[in-house]
Amino acid sequence: MMNQVQEVNRMGKRKSQDNETVFALDIGTRSIIGIVGRVEDERFQVLAIEKEEHGKRAMLDGQIEDIGQVAKVARRVTERLEERLDCTLERVCVAAAGRALRTERGSYTLEFPEVTHITNDSIGRLESGAVAAAEAALGLSPDSRRRFYLVGYTVSGYHLDHYPMTTLRGHNGQLLEAEVVATFLPGEVVESLYSVMETAGLEVASLTLEPIAALNAAIPADLRLLNLVLADIGAGTSDIAVCRDGAVVGYTMATIAGDEVTEEIMRRYLVPFATAERMKVQLQDEEITYRDVLGMEHSVTGARLRETIQQPAHNLAQEIAQRVVALNGAAPSALFLAGGGSKLEGLRELVAEALEMDENRVALAGNNYEITAFSDEYDLNDPELATPLGIAVSAGLGLISDSYRIMLNGRPAKLFRSGSLSVLELLMMNGYSSPDLLGRTGKNLSITVNGQRMLFRGEPATPCTLTLNGAETAPSALVYAGDNIQFTPAVPGVPAQRTLKEVLGADFVGGVTVNGRMADLDTRLSTGDQVVTSDHPVRSAPPPPPAPKTEEPKERSRPIRPESIPVTPPPPPRRMATHPPVGPGVAVQPISVREPVQPENTAPAPAPLERRGPRLQVMLNGKMLELPDKEEGGPYYVMDLLEQSGVDFEHLDRGVELKVNGAECAFTQELKSRDDVIIRYLEN
Repeated sequence: MMNQVQEVNRMGKRKSQDNETVFALDIGTRSIIGIVGRVEDERFQVLAIEKEEHGKRAMLDGQIEDIGQVAKVARRVTERLEERLDCTLERVCVAAAGRALRTERGSYTLEFPEVTHITNDSIGRLESGAVAAAEAALGLSPDSRRRFYLVGYTVSGYHLDHYPMTTLRGHNGQLLEAEVVATFLPGEVVESLYSVMETAGLEVASLTLEPIAALNAAIPADLRLLNLVLADIGAGTSDIAVCRDGAVVGYTMATIAGDEVTEEIMRRYLVPFATAERMKVQLQDEEITYRDVLGMEHSVTGARLRETIQQPAHNLAQEIAQRVVALNGAAPSALFLAGGGSKLEGLRELVAEALEMDENRVALAGNNYEITAFSDEYDLNDPELATPLGIAVSAGLGLISDSYRIMLNGRPAKLFRSGSLSVLELLMMNGYSSPDLLGRTGKNLSITVNGQRMLFRGEPATPCTLTLNGAETAPSALVYAGDNIQFTPAVPGVPAQRTLKEVLGADFVGGVTVNGRMADLDTRLSTGDQVVTSDHPVRSAPPPPPAPKTEEPKERSRPIRPESIPVTPPPPPRRMATHPPVGPGVAVQPISVREPVQPENTAPAPAPLERRGPRLQVMLNGKMLELPDKEEGGPYYVMDLLEQSGVDFEHLDRGVELKVNGAECAFTQELKSRDDVIIRYLEN
């Protein structure tokens, strides 16, 4: 217990992660690598590196299978980095594996009426248009019904007034053109990555694709004039990126990677996965000792083991070569092998042979890291660091294309992309639901008093606030690159609550039963309660001193059960308040209120209070709707009509049109008499 307290105290003294500190995690199939550093003189300085392997096969082919197990390892790596740097890490940069990735090309032209100075805003609009064109191409594919994330894009070329340019920023021109290669992943792939980070207590600060990240580390932009290829070989996937003429021209991936070699060792020598992984690392040893699943100890020579893995290694090299030729059209000028799988003995030679290239044109990545990164403590010349270092470099040096970034409450929003995107869709993607948008009116309280139904309304919800770029907006409004959304969820209304005293009045002196049982005036009522009153007062105090015996009233024969309440209500007692005090959230349903029968020789009960103000009339989806005045006297809002619109806001599967008098509106827009309101599904 003392150690836990000391740990908490020590943690409390740690400094928080500042804006200059970049924390990157590479969530690999076999291990998780974490890197922390900061930018110094336009290069990324690595301050700490930590690595831990998964205790069991929690990932398959780059896809997270066991979220809890992966999150535990990510948490342990994070804690070791925090310990080394005496810093609390909260924001993390990650990359998604290329499993089931889709790439599409898109181009866009932006023309100004006259020669214009080109700013970041102009470039953002240009690139956004090109990405939208790529999305349109994605929508024509056979699997267009799936939800896809835009996880990254690279600009393959700019033109300024028809002249090719490597950058447009700061130039003057009239006609701008851009072509991009946009990369998309199925939603389930990216959502699992977000779930792991959330479980590990981390906030995703940036997201890119693993081959994009590895490319930024292994092949900096200055080298991309050449036709170069990067093959990042992990345990589960082999990600491939191709660049030429100064731009990235495409990405692809293969699900054949290092695990195929490990699995061959498992089958041949009947050993567990962890043992096979260890044997794979010991390929250069003269003799390797191992224990099989039967518990028997064996030994095998390194030469024999190398022969064992020749076939899966050959298959891996052939798959990489085929993918490269399909994407590039031919063998490249040079090829870099990165990732832990690239260290496999003989793989470099096998890839060169499969591509019919000179072996000297195929190399392990690492020699070019020093262009963008350095460290005073670590040797960075390791192909396994390509992806984690690339994630850090991409975020630190601003190499992640974020022209499509949309800010939600001051933070980058998660984006599923598939054509146009509305504010409502974006909020749903980021964890908000219909009650956050619409609010919930507090539950009503409905009771029956002497056969007379009374309704007490719950308090209305506090409406949400929703602005787009500082102005109030409708949920159906479309969002674009660079937009800023501020959203405060609606607060549910308080349910109606009443006691007998509040219903009958503070001066009530008669007897009362609730559902056939005697009750005192402090009893809190529930919906459906049946209340019956009588003239005889309730004896709640101790009995007075003995007095002359009086005759019992006839009506005290037995309690009245709810099911035996007569259709004609019994007479109410004198001085009984037949309606609750008028105030916020209080209403008597006039349709079900019947005038009680007045007992003989008694004063008449007060007449029910009625609101006689004019009713609000509006058109809802082409039909006239008459709205009675609210008891609390407040106005009606668009959100008050949602339940009558016919739209199922709990299970939205398409966009919703929200208009008042032909103009888009917010849920919180106040309604006026004769307003024409539209709340309906958008046509496909």
